[in-house]
Amino acid sequence: MDLGIKGKRALVCASSKGLGLGCAEALAEAGVDLIMSARGAEALEAAAADLRARYGVSVTTVACDVTTSEGQAEMLAAADNPDILVTNAGGPPPGVWSDWDRDDFIAALDANMLTPIALMKACLPAMMDRRWGRVVNITSQSVKAPIPALGLSNAARTGLTGYVAGTARQVAPSGVTINNLLPGIHDTDRAMALDGNVSRAQNISVEQAREQREGTIPTRRYGTAAEFGATCAFMCSVHAGFMVGQNVLLDGGATNATI
Repeated sequence: MDLGIKGKRALVCASSKGLGLGCAEALAEAGVDLIMSARGAEALEAAAADLRARYGVSVTTVACDVTTSEGQAEMLAAADNPDILVTNAGGPPPGVWSDWDRDDFIAALDANMLTPIALMKACLPAMMDRRWGRVVNITSQSVKAPIPALGLSNAARTGLTGYVAGTARQVAPSGVTINNLLPGIHDTDRAMALDGNVSRAQNISVEQAREQREGTIPTRRYGTAAEFGATCAFMCSVHAGFMVGQNVLLDGGATNATI
């Protein structure tokens, strides 16, 4: 399917690896020029070089911390009013309710709620002026069904979801769509870290921890960055102009809900 976005420009946050890289690659395959950001310059440059070579698109890199105002300013300057914005940031650490204090919640809100809001506020006006734009926020399945050990993420990402619900409907008349893409367990460094936590807590091997979690997913496997990216690219395409303020769950059926 031709996604109709060849020649558009996309700012893809935290895209040197994992789900962010999956999104960047799918957009590059569709002919979209990229502005990629990540904290680690070496991995970022390697990923950018690979996408340039394979897809022939322009790729600009910004090594920064997306959760800081300085990093956001650097990214936005490089992106210069992109047509597409994909927000993404690593999730806060797991724990239990008694572990977290105010500073922990502020850090989680900064990374997973206030950062994407700041980037949207910066990019939306030009999108609205052009009468076309796409925003996809990578959040989590936890906004549909909270995960007890991820209370910081539950809180911050659910707050972003509420913000998007109202904002998406305000900008839709200008041809701009905002939607959220909710990953379940995917085969990424984040999943490996969580498997490691389970391994240590239950005194089992990492392989056993993974098998245990795969058993809770109807597909009996983790998702891949490639299929996640393909979904993101469709949500950024000309075919998704009637999709507004939605939370698209990509979790292999793990979230047991009717709607």
